Amino acid sequence: MLGNNGTSTRPYLIRALHEWCTDNGFTPYIAVFVGPNVKVPMEYVKNGEIVLNVGFEATTGLELSNERIEFKARFGGSARDISVPVDHVIAIYARENGQGMAFPVPPDVASAGPNTGPRVQLQEPAGRAGMVLRLAADGDEPAAPPAPHALSDVDPAPDQPPTGGRPSLKRVK
Repeated sequence: MLGNNGTSTRPYLIRALHEWCTDNGFTPYIAVFVGPNVKVPMEYVKNGEIVLNVGFEATTGLELSNERIEFKARFGGSARDISVPVDHVIAIYARENGQGMAFPVPPDVASAGPNTGPRVQLQEPAGRAGMVLRLAADGDEPAAPPAPHALSDVDPAPDQPPTGGRPSLKRVK
């Protein structure tokens, strides 16, 4: 029984942002913390994470359920089955502009102690409005577990002109 909290909002938010990306012609990407219940091509995992294109053009049989995200996708020319527990999704965003949402890491990883994997931390940049996604290093401790925040309304850094290239999540150590 889940008590007064109900079910997790994460799968609903993932589906909503996936739909928003699709409706606006953007490519939805998910950042996934890779743990024992995650089925992805391990040769593409870096630092315990993988970023997956979950657009309809890149997947076959995409299913965004309350428990898992499952689909088939091509990696290096061969079709692979992908299965990700929803609680291992640490971000969903549009490739073209980086707008999306970040989530805390899975509770089983967060409770395992230090050096067990990345933690999503949102921080307010000095002199600018909006939140910036930051993957915290092992020694960094957020004041409280971060709540999901929308990554819209983030202005590009004034010293860096926006590029038409591919946005990426930057690990700050």
